[in-house]
Formats: sequence, structure tokens, C-alpha cells
Amino acid sequence: MTAATLSVFEADLPTLTYDLTATPQQIYPEFRSAQQQAPVALGPIGPEVLSYELARAVLRDPRFGIPPGIHLSAHGITSGPLWDRVTRSILNMEGDEHRRLRGLVSRAFTPRGTARMDPTIHTVVNELVDRIEGQGSCEFVEAIARPYPIPVICALLGAPREDWQRFSRWAEDIFKIVSFDCDLAAEEPVILRAWGEFDAYIDEMIAHRRENLTDDLLSELIRAEDDGDRLDAAELRMLAFSVLIAGTDTTRSQLAASMQVLCDHPEQWALLRERPELAMPAVEETMRHSPSMCSTVRSALDDVTIGGHTFPAGTFILVNTFAANRDPAIYDDPARFDITRDEPPPILTFGGGAHYCLGANLARRELAEALTILARRVPDPRVVGPVPWRPLLGMSGPVSLPIEFG
Repeated sequence: MTAATLSVFEADLPTLTYDLTATPQQIYPEFRSAQQQAPVALGPIGPEVLSYELARAVLRDPRFGIPPGIHLSAHGITSGPLWDRVTRSILNMEGDEHRRLRGLVSRAFTPRGTARMDPTIHTVVNELVDRIEGQGSCEFVEAIARPYPIPVICALLGAPREDWQRFSRWAEDIFKIVSFDCDLAAEEPVILRAWGEFDAYIDEMIAHRRENLTDDLLSELIRAEDDGDRLDAAELRMLAFSVLIAGTDTTRSQLAASMQVLCDHPEQWALLRERPELAMPAVEETMRHSPSMCSTVRSALDDVTIGGHTFPAGTFILVNTFAANRDPAIYDDPARFDITRDEPPPILTFGGGAHYCLGANLARRELAEALTILARRVPDPRVVGPVPWRPLLGMSGPVSLPIEFG
């Protein structure tokens, strides 16, 4: 190869040596040092894109795809019923089939489409705060963050609120497919059983909705049409699963992470309380500064040269959005937490390109409403114990967050 097309494995790039169990906060100094040397570094699982511009370019480039079933492969599962189910979901699709499904589904996730969830979101958050308001303390993850998203997802799909505990149990079991800290082969029967129960429940809902359409997401998906093309029952079932898996732990973890960083900056919490219109900027800033989803994986579908770096075909690439969202070339004083940043560039936490998160509008609304109500009803929160985080790879965020408040 010439110097211009030298593989990232042959180029003189910085090396990252962090432990796979390390948290984002533990690794950040190493990211920051490597970022000052090059936009790409060689990490424990392969090349890591660290700069904002290159990360955005890779996420938007169709020459980089999502490796199918990568979390399963890490556990040695490369075939079988669980593999088939996971790799056939919209979260793993590429090409024409992916574009078709996104085109049919996207209208249900516009800002106007998700605005109908505001009354439910408002009710759920207030009911959770009611339980802790007079106590003066709580374990925030268990009391607020963990139970928050499931009733919202039930309402989104059109399921009765009293079924939220069933949905929560299914989500807990199914979400093991993206966990790095369990024996996935041993858990496969549990996952498949929960997934089967969820599918059967959704099938009953689909049959009922076809006769009695309402204003919920499932009805919107049934109505969705493009030149006569409609979603069949299997696609509706798969999309309902995708909503459950993509909208549960992500929201839980990010709400806890956002709460922690606001507790660590009491002047920002006071500002949010005084100016609730800052709730949405606070969501953007907490997801930039302290994201629970810190990275996403891509694979080079061919030899790809981008930004002066060549990634050989088949290379697994970690797009390190945590580092990219703190790129000093893009964000002034990137380690500073400031919910009043003046028109900052868009965060990369929701991904980009063809796989930009369909539920981003809903997630922002859920987080903004939660922070607005918490700032109003939970005065002067402060962290009063250790806050262990899950590792950077996979879903990160606080495992527990003990707080006291006025």
C-alpha cells in the first residue's frame, strides 16, 4: 500500500489499552490523550474513531454496516433460533429492506407523532415522584429510572398500564441479548421464552387492532402504507419488539446518568428549576457529557478509505461517540458541563445515517419531561454514596444512584 492508503493497522496510530470492564470516566483520560494525536486509535477490540467529524462521516457512510448479531457472536452464538430472531430485526437490517421498513415506520416517530405521549409521560413521572417526595432520600435508579420507561412503552403500543410489569419482565429477560456480563448460552432458553410470550401478546393486540384501530403506535403501524405496501404481522411483531428493546434500558440508564451529572453541578440544577425551557438543552448536554450509550459498532463492507484512513474489508470499528462528543475541535471546553451552551453541534449519541435512532424524538421528550418535573419537585438533590457504572462497551450508566434532597 502507498502512504495514502496505508491500513489503520499499519499506520502509526495511538494505542488504547483500557480494560473491557472499565467505565467511561475511568477511560476518558486515555481517550483524550489519544484524541490529541489522531482521529483514530487502536483499541482492545479494533480501531476506534475518536474525532467528531470522522465519527459522523463513518456513521453516515453506507460502506460501513452494522455487524449482524455482534453481541451474540461475542458469546459464541452464530446460528440457531436466537440468532435468527436477532439478525432479522430492524436493528440489524441493511439495504433495501431496511429502507423500506424505516420509510413505513418513520412517520409514527415524528415530533408530532410522539407528542401524543406527553400526557402519559407527565403522569408516569409525577406518580413516581409522589412515592419519594416526602422521604428526603431514595435510590434513584430503583425508585425512578428503572420503572419509568415501561409504562410509557405500554401506552405507546396501546397496551393497558396494568400490564407494565409483564412488559418489564419481558424486557429484563430479552435485554440479555446485548449484555456482556451474563452467560448468554445458558440464558438463551429464558430469552426465547420471554420473547415468545411477548410475541403472543403482540399478536393478540394486532388481531384486535385490525378490527378496532385507535391512536396508538401499533394502530399507526397497521395504517402505514406506501404505494400499497403494508407491514405484515411478522413485521409488526418485530417492530413492537424493537420498540421494547431499544426504548427501555436506554432511557433508564440515560435518565440516571443525566440525574447524576446534574446532582454533581447544583448550579445547573437550580438553573433548570428556574428556567424549565432549558429542559431540552439539558437533555442534549447530559447526553453529550455523560451518555449511557457511549459507542456503536460498524464493519467495513469493503476496503474503505475515509478521512485519510483506510479500513480493510471486514474490520470491526468502534465509533466512540463518547470521545467524539467531547472533541475539543467541535465543543469549547468539552469536559465542562453547561446546559446553556450556545447552539452546540448535534450530538452523535443517537447515531447517524441510515441507522439514526428512530425513537430519538420520543427519548428526548421522555428525558426532558422527567428532568423538568424532577427539577421542580426534588429540591437540592445530592449524591450520598458510591455510584458504580457499567462498562463503556454496551449499555453503560449508573447501576445505582443514592441521593438525598431537601
